[in-house]
Amino acid sequence: MDNVKAIVLRAAGINCDMETEHALRLAGAQAERIHINRVIDNPAMLDNYQIMVFPGGFSYGDDVAAGKILANQVVRHLSDILHKFIEDGKLVLGICNGFQVMIKTGIVPGLNGAGALSLTEHVVTLTNNDSGKFEDRWVYLLPGAERCVFVEPGKRIYLPIAHGEGKIVTNNEDTLNRMKQQGLVAFRYVDADGNEGGFPVNPNGSQDSIAALTDLTGRAMGMMPHPERCVRWTQHPHWTRLKNREGFADGMTIFANAVNYVKENF
Repeated sequence: MDNVKAIVLRAAGINCDMETEHALRLAGAQAERIHINRVIDNPAMLDNYQIMVFPGGFSYGDDVAAGKILANQVVRHLSDILHKFIEDGKLVLGICNGFQVMIKTGIVPGLNGAGALSLTEHVVTLTNNDSGKFEDRWVYLLPGAERCVFVEPGKRIYLPIAHGEGKIVTNNEDTLNRMKQQGLVAFRYVDADGNEGGFPVNPNGSQDSIAALTDLTGRAMGMMPHPERCVRWTQHPHWTRLKNREGFADGMTIFANAVNYVKENF
């Protein structure tokens, strides 16, 4: 398929939709920003897209809890069509607040089955950073799952974070072990040498240094860092000192892998 189409869902408070749309277009997709209410009014419009993205920001002001209101909308109004979207082999990406939405809908880690959305049956959540404040810094990420189509195995990347509730917590050790054994940890926070560590290497205190989760299919991923904010080398904080500035910056890896997957499989 040459004509890859991506939908970037909008809602009140979301503020990274334009950057996400731009990144998808740079990767070769025909991307559109569409308000969630339009999709609720006409769920069948999702049949026209192969990639869906929940972008970052503060959907509905993060009232109640981060991403909770948007998650409620998705589960109450779009469960069936979104389940079909994933079952059809299409891709879903959530970034920062979008990751919070995917956690609260159960899309990732999806231990109850791919696309089995629920507002209550959750064994993983995102909570306040250990620092007790909003963290705005750059982090290294090391892939932890080979099955995830968004990830390039073995490639360490450098991306910015900007969140106050990014700490991954599981309900018990068994859940954490299941996620690790089933290859659901898409990225972990590491240092420049690829080693895990405490703050600020792990900027929020996430269990097992988890920065991103995928589902059992590998076609849905939620991540706290912002790949859309580092698609050009001039967005890198040390870009003038980089020896190799050919091509696109690290964040483009996520979007290019998604677009290439659709081209090869549809």
